[in-house]
Amino acid sequence: MHNFYPGPSKLYPYVKHWLSEIYDSGILSKNHRSDAFMQLWADTDSKLRDSLSIPDGYEIYVTSSATECWKIVNQSLVYGNTTFVSNGAFGKKWANYAIKNNSLSNRKGVKITESEFDVNAEPPTEFQTEPDTICLTHNETSNGTYLPDEYLIKIRKQYPKTFIALDATSSMAGVSLPWQTGDVWFASVQKCFGLPSGLAILVVSPKAVERAETVNDGVFYNSFLNIRANFLKNQTPYTPNILGIALLNKQAGFVGNNEIIDEKIKSRAANFYQFIKTQTAFDPLIETEKVQSPTVITIRSKETDVLNVIEEMKAKGITLGKGYGEWKNDTFRVANFPAITDSEFEYLMKALN
Repeated sequence: MHNFYPGPSKLYPYVKHWLSEIYDSGILSKNHRSDAFMQLWADTDSKLRDSLSIPDGYEIYVTSSATECWKIVNQSLVYGNTTFVSNGAFGKKWANYAIKNNSLSNRKGVKITESEFDVNAEPPTEFQTEPDTICLTHNETSNGTYLPDEYLIKIRKQYPKTFIALDATSSMAGVSLPWQTGDVWFASVQKCFGLPSGLAILVVSPKAVERAETVNDGVFYNSFLNIRANFLKNQTPYTPNILGIALLNKQAGFVGNNEIIDEKIKSRAANFYQFIKTQTAFDPLIETEKVQSPTVITIRSKETDVLNVIEEMKAKGITLGKGYGEWKNDTFRVANFPAITDSEFEYLMKALN
């Protein structure tokens, strides 16, 4: 099968071999306070910094999922006037969760607003109230929109004191990230990392640590400060997904620097968008090039055509992603993740043509 589903998606083929190596190493029987685990995490941290070009001073933690990262950000880092900028289902889910969380925990001084924009519009840079916190979805998996670097740089310059958090679930490890434009970046590994689900990466700036100390959330066990206190010792606050961490260690050491992957992914995306427009009966849902996702390509057509193409591709051994949210019936989605090969894309284009 050729898996173009946008997560969980195709694994790197080396995962099968890595699993055997990890099992034989004995690390899976070690506890998270052991020297063996602490050495594993210290090595994984170092490899991730090299692979993803994470700046000095930023810290790396792992959690169970990007959804857990939503919770950590909402509990421990959201403060004051908070704006969620969203144009798709996952950005809205994050915002809705924050609203519910704020209501349940009765946190004072937090005012949450949503700033929604159309999928083909420029993302907003002006807000009714100057935000203390901005939460962004870097790459919206539901519809294939993307926040370009120039937008993030502009937001950072325009609001230098504002705390900025980004959900990069469908882009981290696929494209190079402008880390210093954000204070928190997080992503699950079942997309661009090419690994099984059940693990997420949380990358934080010194400003995030300052914000956590200001909020001083000590109610929840998985609060930011408790997580950080453990990772400073190369430990975790609870028994982690050691297999997932060990696979992440292997992946980060294998793929090399992400700049090479970034170039490949963006070039392949540009070719595929051009192919869709010129050699098929379909159209990209996102017409504005600067906000077209390089990693999740969403294609629009009539509902009957979408159903037919998904079934026809399935018969040819190709798994596509169905539409999501308000685009459920008239789009399908194609993952352009690093584990997917150029030859698989050539096969897909031949089948679609």
